Amino acid sequence: MKKLLLPALLLVATLGSALALDYKAVPDWVSFPDGKKIIGNMHGDVAVASNGEVYVSVMDPKAGLQVFSPDGKWERNVPNAPPDFHGFVIHKDADGQEYIYGARLGAGNILKLTLDGKEVLNIPSSAIPDEFKNKSPKMKKGPDGKEVPNPDADKPFVRLTGMDVAPNGDLYVTDGYASSYIHRFDKTGKYLKSFGGTKEPYGFKTMHKLAIDTRFDPPRIIGCDRENKRVVHLSLDGDFLGVIMKDMLRPAAVAIQGDYAVIGEIAGRVTMLDKAGKVVAQFGTNDKADEVATNKVAPDQWRTGVVNAPHGVAFDAKGDVFVSEYNIYGRVHRFNRQ
Repeated sequence: MKKLLLPALLLVATLGSALALDYKAVPDWVSFPDGKKIIGNMHGDVAVASNGEVYVSVMDPKAGLQVFSPDGKWERNVPNAPPDFHGFVIHKDADGQEYIYGARLGAGNILKLTLDGKEVLNIPSSAIPDEFKNKSPKMKKGPDGKEVPNPDADKPFVRLTGMDVAPNGDLYVTDGYASSYIHRFDKTGKYLKSFGGTKEPYGFKTMHKLAIDTRFDPPRIIGCDRENKRVVHLSLDGDFLGVIMKDMLRPAAVAIQGDYAVIGEIAGRVTMLDKAGKVVAQFGTNDKADEVATNKVAPDQWRTGVVNAPHGVAFDAKGDVFVSEYNIYGRVHRFNRQ
């Protein structure tokens, strides 16, 4: 697929579908009451609660999960939320309550929290069998950049990057920065199985984030196979169902609402697909190679409606799209559906 170049505020595409969706960027969407200018170092995700509040994960030990009002005003931090929620969702359980489910990149565990930060479930990385983990190398780089023996050599590890919750409460977690296996747990945290990885029929290269694709019956997994530049479908039992779209700009995050899947591409674009896998909108496209897939772009270089490194995506109830960036200053876009 050729790269589509769009003006910052003209965010309409009609690519391969009779239906076109229009989105318009909201300038300067995020604000703070104390005059603070930046959110903070972000290598995380974004999710929207049913009341419209927007949750953003930040690499800050004192403010790991920040909450903004629907109009972008900072409201509070979630107590006890860790600073390494690389991927998280807000899911309404069978009890009617909403919970935060997050995969921790550094610590390697999986947490379920109430919206006010109370821990409900904590699944340690040790619950995943070692056979589905990568092992630490025998050598590593020392402070001077030279190779030195690694004291953790051959130690199994995970680098969990994303997760979602199936309608029956099962948890699906991807080890995107290590093995590219997807791990399945039941709602109590009991380990069930692992599937995926780098070997065929999967052949994943950074299974970065995933979502439960409820547009189908039975539901499926839709996954961002980032370094293969493709989005794929799998059954909930782990069968590889096929490629939805290829030749993307390194898809990094996905969210589902109604008939649509929104894909955040870390190399500078947001793509909307319908149930048939047709593109119904593309927006935020960045045509400057030095501004994409990097976390170093400073606020004075930001352009309204132009993304740099999409790393998390979410819908609100109206179908508006929120895009969180991989960025040391912290950036969240809002694109309103017209």
